[in-house]
Amino acid sequence: MKFFVDTADTSEIAELAATGLLDGVTTNPTLISKSGKDFIAVTREICALVDGPVSAEVVALDHRQMMREADVLRAIAPNVCIKVPLTVDGLKTCKALSDDGTMVNVTLCFSANQALLAAKAGASFISPFIGRHDDNGFDGMDLIRDIRLIYDNYAFETEILAASIRHPVHVLEAARIGADVGTMPAKVIWSLFNHVLTDKGIEGFLKDWATTGQTIVEAIEEAAGEKPAG
Repeated sequence: MKFFVDTADTSEIAELAATGLLDGVTTNPTLISKSGKDFIAVTREICALVDGPVSAEVVALDHRQMMREADVLRAIAPNVCIKVPLTVDGLKTCKALSDDGTMVNVTLCFSANQALLAAKAGASFISPFIGRHDDNGFDGMDLIRDIRLIYDNYAFETEILAASIRHPVHVLEAARIGADVGTMPAKVIWSLFNHVLTDKGIEGFLKDWATTGQTIVEAIEEAAGEKPAG
């Protein structure tokens, strides 16, 4: 499962990229607004921090204007992925861009039928919103499960990008179902590292090691003759 971070905060992105575990970034107009930076400038910064896809969203609602905005966005960097809404005009734009070799992320997906349409339009990614689906009385994981089944039935190459991920259980369940990508806030990615037994294990190992009075670095230096023994 690929991990994308859902943010326009370049410090968060840089910190996660340094782990080697970050595969891409998703942004949207709300996240760009929160960054307080110029849209083009911050998108360029983000694209320089990661090698993978960086979703940059159009804000127009009609096909013609979406294409004009997409031309501006995809000129920023080769790894820009144009993000369009799941509307008639959005899918027209998706089809035109994908036919031209541009990555497209179709967002705001809330039904398997919508996901089917996006795949037929050549989307690189479909973004079903798990958390928002749950908020409205539906099971977001059922949506991921249905899309996975349909895409596998017809060998669609569109990747399922599980979005609106709120917590580690969402990540686990989406991975078990077979979502190709999960995009989530930085805090959710960091929380995946946490387990009380890991913390206790490290605490115990360090306590026992301290009783030896040794350090690994000193042992290496002694073996190399850089530090006198004793």
